[in-house]
Amino acid sequence: MIQVFGLTSITRKGLPCAVDDVSFDAHSGRMTALLGAPGAGKTTSLRLMLELQQGRGITYFRGRPLHRIAHPSREVGVLLGDVPGHPSRSVRGHLRMLCAAAGVTVRRADEIIEAVGLAALRDERLGTLSRGMDRRLGLACALLPDPHTLVLDEPADGLSARETRWLYGMLHAHAARGGTVLLTTADPKEAARSADRVVTLEQGRLVADQDAGDFARTRLRPRVAVRSPHAPRLAALLTKEARGAQRSVEVVREGGNRLSVYGSSCADIGETAFRHGVLVHQLADEVGDMGPGATDTLVRQPVTVTDTLVRQSVTVEEPQARAEMPHVHVDRDAGTTPSGPALVDEPHPANAEPHSTNPAGSSRRAHPEALGPAQGDDASHLPPPISPRPAPSPLRPLRYEIRRATGIGTGFLTAAAVLVVSALTAVLLARTGHTPQARLLAAWPRELPLPPAALGAGLLGALAFGDEFRHPALAADRGTVPRRLGLLAAKLFVATATALMLAFTTLGCDAEMLYIVYGRELTQVPADWLSLSANWLGLVVGCAWAGVLAAGVFRSTTAGLAAVLAVPVAVVPLVQKALVGSSVRTAAGFPLRLREVLMAQWPFGGERYLYAVARVIAQPVGGALTLSLTALLCAYLLTTLRSRAR
Repeated sequence: MIQVFGLTSITRKGLPCAVDDVSFDAHSGRMTALLGAPGAGKTTSLRLMLELQQGRGITYFRGRPLHRIAHPSREVGVLLGDVPGHPSRSVRGHLRMLCAAAGVTVRRADEIIEAVGLAALRDERLGTLSRGMDRRLGLACALLPDPHTLVLDEPADGLSARETRWLYGMLHAHAARGGTVLLTTADPKEAARSADRVVTLEQGRLVADQDAGDFARTRLRPRVAVRSPHAPRLAALLTKEARGAQRSVEVVREGGNRLSVYGSSCADIGETAFRHGVLVHQLADEVGDMGPGATDTLVRQPVTVTDTLVRQSVTVEEPQARAEMPHVHVDRDAGTTPSGPALVDEPHPANAEPHSTNPAGSSRRAHPEALGPAQGDDASHLPPPISPRPAPSPLRPLRYEIRRATGIGTGFLTAAAVLVVSALTAVLLARTGHTPQARLLAAWPRELPLPPAALGAGLLGALAFGDEFRHPALAADRGTVPRRLGLLAAKLFVATATALMLAFTTLGCDAEMLYIVYGRELTQVPADWLSLSANWLGLVVGCAWAGVLAAGVFRSTTAGLAAVLAVPVAVVPLVQKALVGSSVRTAAGFPLRLREVLMAQWPFGGERYLYAVARVIAQPVGGALTLSLTALLCAYLLTTLRSRAR
C-alpha cells in the first residue's frame, strides 16, 4: 500500500503552495483515484511522492520510502506524461532496452507486448504511435519489471471510450492480483466509475477521501432541487428552452412535485418559471448523485423510463458522435439512494454485453471488452509474475548500452558521414600537396582543430549521455539518469569500442580512396607507424571519452561536443604556453629519471608500452586531453556523490 503523510511543496516568490499538507492512503488490491481540476496539485503530489521534486512530507511504499528501496522500478511502476523514449526506436527495441535496465530477460518484453495488445505494432517507431497506442506502451513500460505499485498521471487523457475501458480493465486486473494502483484524473464521473476510492484535491488541499459510492452520492455533481405543483409542465419548458439555447441540461423527475435539474442554475430556472407563469415552491442548490453526464461536454442519449424515474436528457451533439456514444440505463439491482437509483453505462444493443455495478466501491469486474481483444473477465491477460534474481543492482549496464546504441540509426548515420567527409578531405589534401603523410591518412588539415574521425567519435560519445537526458527512458521513476559508476563504465567501454572501429575504418577508407585516385605512392606505411598509431588511437578514444563525460556532467549532447572542441581550441594553447614559457628551473632529464624510477621492474618489457603512453601524454594535445578527461571525470564523480547525498 501507499501511505502519504503531509506532502507540501515549496513556495515560490510568495505564491501559495501547489500542494499543502496532503495525507492519504492507497490500499493494496484497490484502485485509488486522485481527483482534481487542472492546477489542483495532482501531478505535483505524484512528483513529491516519487521524490522528483523537493518539498516536505514523506511517502511509504509498503513501509519504505522510495530512496530506501534498492530496486525502485521493481516496486513502483510510473507513467508520467508521454513515454520518454527516442521517437526513432521501435516498440520492441524500447522494451528490450528497458529489460536490460530492469534486470529481466528479453522474453518479458514479448510477454508485455502481447498483454497490452501491441503485437501488430512491435516494429513501429515510437514517434508514429497514436495517443491510444502510446498509452498502451506507457502501461507496458510500467508493468515490465512486475512492480507491486502503479502510479499513473492522467492515464486515460485523450483516449477513446473503448481504449479507456481497456485501460481500466488492465488496472483492475493488476489490483485484483493484490497490487496497488494510484492514478490522477480531472473527470469526476470517470473517478466514480473506475476507482474504488476517490481522493479529492482543491487548490492543493485535501477536501475529501471517500469510497467511490460515497463520493458518487455526495460530491459528484451539483444540481438544482425544484418543487412545483406543475412539475411536468416546468420540466417540458426547461427541456425546450435548453434545446433552443444549445445547452446541455438534464431534468430528472424525482416523483411527486419534485424535479432535479443538472446543468442549470436557480436563476435560469426561476426566470423560465416566471416567464411562463409556473408556480414554484422551492429552488435550492444541492449536491447530486452520480447520474449520467458529469460535465457539460459529456455527450449523452436519452435514457429509458423505469418506475417513477423519468429522465429527459438534452444535449447538443453531432449525429455521428451521438451514434457512437453508449446508452444509459437504470439498474434495479444496483441499489437506490434518496436522490435516485445508481446508474451504469451499457453498450449499444447490437453489441451489448453483461455488466456489473458497484455502488459501494467494492471490487469491480471489468467488461470483457475492456480487457483488450479476445480477453476474458479475469486477470489472465496480464503477463505472468516474475521472480527477479537478487543482485546488487537491477541494471545490466553493458547490455543496456549496446541496445541503446544499436536501437536507432543515429550512430550508424554519424559513422557513415564521418567516413565520407574523411575520404573527401584526404583526396583534397593530396591534391593541394604539402601535407605530411600521417595527416593525409588521418584527413587532418592544419586549419581544423580535430580530424573528422575524432569529431565523430566525440559526437557519438556525447550522444551516449545526451540521449539519456533528452529521452530519459532509463529512469522515469527517478526523474534523471541514475549516476551509477557501472553505467558510466559501460558507456566508456562502448564508446571506446566504437571509437577504435571508427579510427581503423577511417584510415582504411582514406588509404583506399587515395590509392584509387592517386595510386600507391600516397599509401606507403610510415616508418614510425607504431607511435603514430598510438597517437591516433589515443586521440580518437580520448575525444570519445571527453564527449561521454562532458555530456554526463552538463546533461546535453551539445555541451559534450563543445567540450571535445574546447580541448584543441582552448586547452592545448594553455598547455603549450605553460610548457614553452620562461621559468627559473627546467625539468631537464625528467624522462630519464622517471624511467629509472617507474620502469625498472616491469616484467615482459612492459616499460616500453608505459614509456610510449608517457610520450603521448607529454605532447601538447595528449597532455591537454589528459587534463580535460581528468577534470571531467572528477566533475562527474562529484555530481554523483552530490546526487546520492540529496
